[in-house]
Amino acid sequence: MTPERQTVPLQSVDVQVDVKDHVATVVSTLLYQNKEEKPIEAVFVFPMSSEAAVCHFSAKVGQTLIVAEVKEKKQAREEYDDALSSGQQAFLLEESDQSPDIFSMSVGSLPPGESASIRLEYVTELDVQADDALRFCLPAVLNPRYQPAGTEGSSVKVTSVPSSSVPYDLTFSARMESLRPVSKVESSCTMEPVNYLNENHTKASVKLAAGHKFDRDVELLIYYSDSHQPSAVVEAAQGSAKPGSLMGDPALMLSLYPEFPKDIMSSVSSTGEFVFLLDRSGSMDCNMSNMGTSVSRIASARDTLLLLLKSLPMGCFFNIYSFGSTFEQIFPESVKYRQKTMKKALKKVENMKANLGGTEILAPLKCIYSQACIPNQPRQLFVFTDGEVGNTKEVTNLVMSNAASHRCFSFGIGEGASTALINGLAKEGGGHAQFILGNDRMQPKVIQSLRFAMQPAVVDISVNWDLPKGVSATVLSPPLTSIFQGQRSLLYVQLTGKSKKAAEGCVTVKYSLAGHPTENKLNFSLQPVEDTGLTQEKEDTSHKKVDAAKKKVIDLSVQSGVSSSFTAFIAVNKTSGEAIQGPLLRRNVPLPEMAWSKHLPMPLPMPLPMPMPLPMPLRNVQMCFSPLRVDSRPAPTFPCTRQVKGAEEREKPLSIMELSESSFMSGSSGEEYIPPAASSSRRSAPKRKRASTSQATSSLSSSAPKRKRASTSQGRGRGRGQGPRHAGYAAVNLYEDDLARVQELITQRRNFERALIQNLSPEQCRDVLTKAVDGDPGVLFDIITNNAPPERNIH
Repeated sequence: MTPERQTVPLQSVDVQVDVKDHVATVVSTLLYQNKEEKPIEAVFVFPMSSEAAVCHFSAKVGQTLIVAEVKEKKQAREEYDDALSSGQQAFLLEESDQSPDIFSMSVGSLPPGESASIRLEYVTELDVQADDALRFCLPAVLNPRYQPAGTEGSSVKVTSVPSSSVPYDLTFSARMESLRPVSKVESSCTMEPVNYLNENHTKASVKLAAGHKFDRDVELLIYYSDSHQPSAVVEAAQGSAKPGSLMGDPALMLSLYPEFPKDIMSSVSSTGEFVFLLDRSGSMDCNMSNMGTSVSRIASARDTLLLLLKSLPMGCFFNIYSFGSTFEQIFPESVKYRQKTMKKALKKVENMKANLGGTEILAPLKCIYSQACIPNQPRQLFVFTDGEVGNTKEVTNLVMSNAASHRCFSFGIGEGASTALINGLAKEGGGHAQFILGNDRMQPKVIQSLRFAMQPAVVDISVNWDLPKGVSATVLSPPLTSIFQGQRSLLYVQLTGKSKKAAEGCVTVKYSLAGHPTENKLNFSLQPVEDTGLTQEKEDTSHKKVDAAKKKVIDLSVQSGVSSSFTAFIAVNKTSGEAIQGPLLRRNVPLPEMAWSKHLPMPLPMPLPMPMPLPMPLRNVQMCFSPLRVDSRPAPTFPCTRQVKGAEEREKPLSIMELSESSFMSGSSGEEYIPPAASSSRRSAPKRKRASTSQATSSLSSSAPKRKRASTSQGRGRGRGQGPRHAGYAAVNLYEDDLARVQELITQRRNFERALIQNLSPEQCRDVLTKAVDGDPGVLFDIITNNAPPERNIH
């Protein structure tokens, strides 16, 4: 029971992980039981890696199996509400509108005494650690996300209980298989000894020791022998899919480990400018984990930063910022790294505490980006945070728009750190992400990130294919934007055409390193192997095709059976007999809370600063056939020779006022795309209104036309051997992030339009908005209504 004496319908969680090389397929079975005297709706909001792709969702009630379908999100929500309103059982699984690493599972109309077994299946890539281990994490902790003032939507509501009071059990097992031997397996939790399943140790299994409480993340570290060898795996097409379609062609997964020429690396200077940004918000006073000996997050972040400071190369430049509701910096501008400045910085860092309030990360980032770069000193930005922010996309968009002159390296501090924010900062900033869960593996992670930061930026990346006649390649992964020495890079490719069984192909990755043309080659067999899973990558698109791109996301999501931010899984039990009568009680399934998290003072956020210019124009992503060249986004400009007094004097994109409406507001049909209100009621009386996980619906998803689909299948669907493949899921999310960015641009532009309607000039509009956000928002209304100059032309 919860502290409020409410029963918890979730009884147990069983997790089985099947790891094949670099990819894990995770099958979670959740058992729900209604022990109350009235029907209930159980809502479970839980964390999931932002890199995961959900590919199966089903429910078993008694002897009836209901396999969910993927549908457009608004349609899925309405079908769920309709089912509950009519007394039927329904099941809904959807990604949060606020963050891609939060999901909500709703189990509706569970009668008294009834049980339901829910099966959730997803696939995710495994990150390579500094010691070459592959890391899998089953997150248990979902930290509350701080919502800065002035941002749209509401924060995700999470029900939590003390870690000692988690009312459900966890059983966990994992099976590993690879072409290379499994040398060892380690975990943050108590595991039974590794069980090797064959003589050459290429197959092994482990499981959690009995009595484990699901009160902390389950981390698994898998070590393979000869892990740095590049590899290629071809997966066969689905037999039931049409040839030439996404699921009807073979897929190729390439694991590349670039090696830089030693003569080039030895001649490269290791100097640069290193800027550190430390989170000092109240949540950083929480423990790193729920283990009894855990230190606070701020203490771990300080230790990480101190280790980095002591490892910097002499002659470089550096500065340190810290933030909460406000931000501070140790030096007015970056200073040269010498004994005196290092001692001053170390002393300041040692005394830093988590006492600056909320997590307002945008303001310090904008300040850092507005500082002039130092000639011949490439700037590297290091961010240390627990990731408890609610405006993740706004933050990562800002980092992306400045990636041409700044590389970003991120550190997620403590359990429950937002994978969407930490991974997003590194991907959009062309850097590398690390997760610090304790001091045991901190040093190799810190040194690895620093080594990557001191490597020269790789530019002009291209991928070229040499394939047999009649075979072509379509890259499904986003373009490679950063390459580091010895760090794995994954590519997912759809192969079209036919070849002989013994045929081989070759891929060549070309790039420029410190002005020297360099390339790495990999020969591979085109012989398919069995199903290996899937992955999900970033979604990118041109902002001129919003409607077409959104439709593409939905179509691919439905076709391949993986959910996206525009779709959801919906299942309705239409064979349950009589409709369930009586009021429906809502029961939230709790997660374990971090120690101290309910006792942290959270002062009111400070007013937002003046908005920065728009992000840089969206880059083109092209689906190319062999021969293929994939152009990366602009890499950091090294050396950075631009002398800049402020952010507005850079080579910046067009301002909002300079953007023409046709440049980003028309779809493929040429019609204007007009976003609906950010939040609206999906249903009218007397139909039931379902409480949204975030209490705000997605603007873009609600604009899609309603589509009619067949009813949910009963007791049928793909078996595990017929599940979707790696590359299919890489294509599903090829567009989504930039669509959200377009929505933000449209919203900003319309704010200016409202002011223009009152006959203000663009310059006056800027003054109005500056005064409004820096002071009383009521100033905006007063100036527009009372001081509008007469008779100005409006364009």
